[in-house]
Amino acid sequence: MHTLQPLRFPLAALLLAAGLAGAPASAAPPRHWQTAWISPSQPVWDDGFVLPLGMPRSLHDVTLRQALATSVGGERLRLRVSNEGGRTPLRLGRASIRIEQGPKSLPITFEGADSAVLPPGVALLSDPVALPTTAGQRLVVDLYLPQPVSLAGFHWDARDTTWLLRGDATGRPTQGDEPSTTTRAFLSELLVETALPTAAVVTIGDSITDGNGATPGRDQRWPDHLGRRLAPRGIAVLNAGISGNRLLHDGMGASALARFERDALRHPGVRAVIVLLGTNDIGWPGGPFAPHEPAAHVPQLTTALRQLVAQGHARGVRVIGATLPPFKDALKGTPLEGHFSPAKEAARQALNTWIRESAAFDAVVDMDAVLRDPQDPARLRAEFDSGDHLHPNDAGYRAMAAAVDLQALLGTRVREAVR
Repeated sequence: MHTLQPLRFPLAALLLAAGLAGAPASAAPPRHWQTAWISPSQPVWDDGFVLPLGMPRSLHDVTLRQALATSVGGERLRLRVSNEGGRTPLRLGRASIRIEQGPKSLPITFEGADSAVLPPGVALLSDPVALPTTAGQRLVVDLYLPQPVSLAGFHWDARDTTWLLRGDATGRPTQGDEPSTTTRAFLSELLVETALPTAAVVTIGDSITDGNGATPGRDQRWPDHLGRRLAPRGIAVLNAGISGNRLLHDGMGASALARFERDALRHPGVRAVIVLLGTNDIGWPGGPFAPHEPAAHVPQLTTALRQLVAQGHARGVRVIGATLPPFKDALKGTPLEGHFSPAKEAARQALNTWIRESAAFDAVVDMDAVLRDPQDPARLRAEFDSGDHLHPNDAGYRAMAAAVDLQALLGTRVREAVR
């Protein structure tokens, strides 16, 4: 009689069949490209606008040296160079990147070449650069422009220094006496390669999100402070603020309705967007920025905010509403005075009430309550005022970031790292 013998399979095969074995030891873990920093592009305005551009309209035989801080780290990185809004082709001569205090610059290439040509309106992603980075690390990027090119990929308030160095200065030390500006150009995104799944929070807003009033070069904007809270969880914070931005109308950049997809929703792994918009819709009409524009109509603003929520939800993204900070006497005594009036304050209060009570958003962060003076709620608290009565200072921005409830932001239980 034949006796059945047990089948003898290798242990690894049995574990694999049972779903208990991991990937073969030789298989590399999956890698992801995470957007770690952005600089949203604005159209270049004409000479009749109330504010100067801050950079020449045409650049030639110059190296732009620009600093940025990555919100999360990675093993390799890539840069996105933008000729969006440009009227002429952008020829890149050489480009390089280094850690801000590092000794050596590494070349940036495009499809293996040291140079590239971008037609007007085009953006280009670089080849990967083997430069490991950590969250909050500051990087310096050099872009050499050998031929005349119109200003593009423009961001007016970088809260950092851009050096304009003569000739091809890629990788060479800054002398300190070269011309500089706080305007950014042609550099629009940093991506890092990581083993972590992509995860990001986007902050979209105007100059208060862009960081006007914060100390330049010190990464003191409220999204920077929020980024430091989320970095231990591997979540990038992308600052999509544009000074002068508005919900309904173009201003110093396309309206939020027009740019929401481009600047907020398209990035990999976006889990939530914090919306802090409406101050310029209310403050600009009748003042130097929009002298002939009629007063803002609050129901139109609420309709626009509902549309941002709908667009976010259609992509599976949480949308967090932020109340508008007070701005009594904003820009008073300057050529830009006219931002505040009792009627504009009434509109701000009405919009804030709707943000708090409408249940339109997945959550609300009450920036107004954080920043207002208890004795005069229409005014910024003195200790949070940068001096223009419109924009917070470093301490104010820190308080704004601290007011964001991470569990409400992410829709999950959150344990923060002890700092």
